[in-house]
Amino acid sequence: MPKISRCSFCGGDIEVGSGLMYVMNDGTILRFCSSKCFKNFKLGRDPKKLPWTLRYLRK
Repeated sequence: MPKISRCSFCGGDIEVGSGLMYVMNDGTILRFCSSKCFKNFKLGRDPKKLPWTLRYLRK
């Protein structure tokens, strides 16, 4: 059974074979479910303040 990952930005599920993987200079691996999450991460936005993220709903 394939493992489903969690998005590092919104907290949503990532299906196998989809999404983006970003490796930072210190070796930290970040996984994103979509380019929308990746672009918001690069802009420095807080996922707890965006109503479409699961982290906002858990707050």
